[in-house]
Amino acid sequence: MKIKLLGKNLEELKQMVKEEGLPGFAAGQIARWLYVRKARSIDEMTDLSKAAREKLSQKYEVGVTPYSLVQESSDGTKKYMFPVSCSHRRALNVSCGPDAEAETLEEGAVEAVMIPDDGRATLCVSSQSGCRMGCRFCMTGRQGFHGNLSAADIISQFIAVDETDELTNAVFMGMGEPLDNYENVMRAIEILTADWGFAWSPKRITVSTIGVLPNLKRFLDESRCHLAVSLHNPFATERLSVMPVQKAWAAEDIISLIRQYDFTGQRRVSFEYTMFAGFNDTKAHADALVRMLRGIECRVNLIRFHRIPDFPYGTSPDVIINNFRQRLNNSGITATVRASRGEDILAACGMLAGKHGGKTS
Repeated sequence: MKIKLLGKNLEELKQMVKEEGLPGFAAGQIARWLYVRKARSIDEMTDLSKAAREKLSQKYEVGVTPYSLVQESSDGTKKYMFPVSCSHRRALNVSCGPDAEAETLEEGAVEAVMIPDDGRATLCVSSQSGCRMGCRFCMTGRQGFHGNLSAADIISQFIAVDETDELTNAVFMGMGEPLDNYENVMRAIEILTADWGFAWSPKRITVSTIGVLPNLKRFLDESRCHLAVSLHNPFATERLSVMPVQKAWAAEDIISLIRQYDFTGQRRVSFEYTMFAGFNDTKAHADALVRMLRGIECRVNLIRFHRIPDFPYGTSPDVIINNFRQRLNNSGITATVRASRGEDILAACGMLAGKHGGKTS
């Protein structure tokens, strides 16, 4: 199996060209082809000598994984499905059938969602195959955990989508818990923000988490990207009933850590709050949320729940959601209702599961 160039940082590329007997400046050339020009093959790297390209091709490949399916929603949202190769599935401890090369890989697929909005094109990327957090209201969490995506797998999502040159923002809110795959997610962010990479500002990137405390502290110390915390209930017992991670990383401890950092400048923190009818949408919940977040410069994103099988709660009525939002706003907590996008193709929050939905483009 060939080694992927995608996902390597500049220092690793410098070490690679040194080992292959190529001039040092070739590392910068390769980085530009990978992350600026977004080459799909080593043959495209035409400012490398033919001999250098032939030598590299014997051992390396670019490593972009083309999408196997794209679906377009009636609202313009597009969901891309990427196969997990059989060899990769073995690495992720996902079994392959006896006819390994011929089998379909939808079961092992990961997804990315492109969301267009007022001149912006945001890519919602996945960081894991499945997820080990087990949130009961999330289709990805119900799959169980199959493994971490590499930095190459993550960056490939940015390059493989049709809108690669139009992307303006990224949210790590797809399949998986980003801070449970910390090293690969941070390597991908390095590539996205480095001068030799995509050269994006960290302000264009938001990382979502349920609050993996040890890695959350690392993220807050080591990154300037925006943070989104999945909260969903201010009461510990109720949160635990739908989010098992509350037992390991309590919401109160997450909030306590966040209070130690400054979010009054360009970096933002937001709290994701999915609205479940009769479960977390009462005045008591709104008031408890205000008490929990008071003093933090933040935003609360209220999310309409997209009903899934075998989950006891439905979606809060719009009037309840709007009253909840107003109660937060009146108490000094900025709250907005997030527009639901891509529900008809199973691309909305909590619905990514590597499955077909809606029409195929």
